Amino acid sequence: MAHLLGGERLHLEYPTRVVFDEVTIGLDEGDRVGIVGRNGDGKSTLLRLLAGRLEPDAGRVTRRRGIRVGMLDQADTVDPQHTVAHAVVGGIDEHEWAGDARTRDVIGGLLADVPWQARVGDLSGGQRRRVALAALLVGDWDVLFLDEPTNHLDVEGIAWLAQHIKTRWPAGQGAFVVVTHDRWFLDEVCTATWEVHDRILEPFEGGYAAYILQRVERDRMAAASEAKRRNLARKELAWLRRGAPARTSKPKFRIEAANQLIEGEPPVRDSVELSSLAVARLGKDVVDLIDAGVEVTDATSGTPRQILRDIEWRIAPGERTGILGVNGAGKSTLLGLVTGAVEPTSGRVKRGKTVRIASLTQQLDELEGLGDERVSAIIGRQKSSYVAGGTELTPGQLLERLGFTSAQLSTPVKDLSGGQKRRLQLLLILLEEPNVLILDEPTNDLDTDMLAAIEDLLDTWPGTLLVVSHDRYLVERVTDQQYAVMEGHLRHLPGGVEQYLELRRRSTDAGAGASAVAAATTTQAPATPVASALTGAARRAAEKELASIDRRLEKLQREIADAHERLAAHDQTDFTGLGVLTVELGELEASVADLETRWLELSEQLEA
Repeated sequence: MAHLLGGERLHLEYPTRVVFDEVTIGLDEGDRVGIVGRNGDGKSTLLRLLAGRLEPDAGRVTRRRGIRVGMLDQADTVDPQHTVAHAVVGGIDEHEWAGDARTRDVIGGLLADVPWQARVGDLSGGQRRRVALAALLVGDWDVLFLDEPTNHLDVEGIAWLAQHIKTRWPAGQGAFVVVTHDRWFLDEVCTATWEVHDRILEPFEGGYAAYILQRVERDRMAAASEAKRRNLARKELAWLRRGAPARTSKPKFRIEAANQLIEGEPPVRDSVELSSLAVARLGKDVVDLIDAGVEVTDATSGTPRQILRDIEWRIAPGERTGILGVNGAGKSTLLGLVTGAVEPTSGRVKRGKTVRIASLTQQLDELEGLGDERVSAIIGRQKSSYVAGGTELTPGQLLERLGFTSAQLSTPVKDLSGGQKRRLQLLLILLEEPNVLILDEPTNDLDTDMLAAIEDLLDTWPGTLLVVSHDRYLVERVTDQQYAVMEGHLRHLPGGVEQYLELRRRSTDAGAGASAVAAATTTQAPATPVASALTGAARRAAEKELASIDRRLEKLQREIADAHERLAAHDQTDFTGLGVLTVELGELEASVADLETRWLELSEQLEA
């Protein structure tokens, strides 16, 4: 494959730290790369270096002559005086851009709810961001750099962007590099992952899931090596501590080698896990919404508008539910009914006597007015100790387990990063010991490692959990069921996010028949077409195939277990062999996924 651009021995430093040191990387035709790493380690900086928007202090970036490079920067702004139309297609006549399939696809996918002739300055921040992305995607680029493109996109918009990328740049054409915390998107579009950490860039094959598998194996190997190193250091320490006479009788190089080992001992890695906090006792009654509806009066026209209608939702103790819906569908209103911030205009809301609800909002309300206070002072006002995972810990210890270093505990809130503020906000909420936790877009400003830590926290949290998020990975990871707010109704989604996306596609395709879709949301019809009933020979054949799939799945599970054992026992210095085994394991798991899909199809046909 042809080389497009690359960085050679890139070095970049700021007055207080070195960002990159001797980084060399390249992009070839067909590369689809996702960049991951902790906040502040240089992901966006790397994009700007490769795109030519930032010059390195040393090294160079080379590009093949004539290639076209496009970039969506987090700081990109569109002229607020322009109309949306001018910002996206410039001065091109409508009959010209309307005749271009790509332009129509971009406008329909990103700007369907944005007035075409509206002034950009009058739009919301999220709408302006989508206008900037649309303006970029209608252009012709050989290499495309996107910095957090999924921000301000809902689940449907993210799915559209993934499909657009895969269709726009098919295998072997162009190159695409993205920085995003949306792990589903990374898995869907990327064939390689670059991890930025500790002033270096480490490449991995595959998307997010493959990267995690390889990183776990890398960390396991490093842990084994570190264990040997620590054992040797302990032996040397014991030898050195035998006393002055013993030390002076030994060769000097032995003492120097031992001291180097001791000095080279790395600090203990910060823990970013938090076990379940104690919560107030939750009775059998949590919150029941019974035929609840909310109607508001339009401030301009004075006409009433129904936001929610006929909502029947009985929230159970320990329930873990994800709420989906387009922007403006009524998700926040629904949560307001649960918390009591919104009163129903019809029906009623019943809350259990022991319910204590806490909400993690997007506005960081819990930190309001605390900008000049240090983190340690805020935590010091909390209770002196808490029980987490059966262990009594101080609030400061809990905060350190959420990734704060001792030095950061003395930092004023105003100087914290967005991700640090988000973690502090979550901790303050949890320390109140609620038994119902509502999370409204909790993934903002968090990197993938911290998201994994938050998800681990939520896995062990014993209360009732309600999550509103456009992060598909998070929703599927921490909730057991999903609902969608559609056409004012609350619809259960047995098929999860995929069912929601199918319903949305139907709604879009229906156009003038949208009322039929609205009626469908009041039922529990499946998102996928109802399978036709099988009879006679066709039914017997399906039953036979189903039994065969069961046997094949059992065999594949044994092969996967064997592959894991061979991977663990393999020579850890043989990276080629490890790579072959990893590919083999991936193929086996892909076969299982295909068979499970077929199993579900046959089961639906047999049950019809």
